[in-house]
Amino acid sequence: DKLKKLLELLPEHDLPEDLKSKHCKRCVVVGSGGILHGSELGHLLNQFDIVIRLNDAPVQGYTDHVGNKTTIRMTYPEGAPLSELEYPPASLFVAVLFKSVDFNWLQAMVKNETL
Repeated sequence: DKLKKLLELLPEHDLPEDLKSKHCKRCVVVGSGGILHGSELGHLLNQFDIVIRLNDAPVQGYTDHVGNKTTIRMTYPEGAPLSELEYPPASLFVAVLFKSVDFNWLQAMVKNETL
């Protein structure tokens, strides 16, 4: 019931057109564990059609190693960027909800309420 009520609050949206038109021939998932630090693979990662980044791992200041392209950013609510400036306008943010408190977070975001 909680999920159904929450989904009713959300506007209906499809994927952004530029993402829908991509055929995802070459995709890469970049985690946040720091294993790429010192790798200097940023230029290679930027060549993928779609770059999916997990959690809130920093990009700025590490582009030589992790690239600067972000197509999709997936994170749990507690890892969501706090400032709207941290959401690149050309990328899609995906909140990964699985705990009851995550649904409370999303409802607060949609209704502009304080948790």
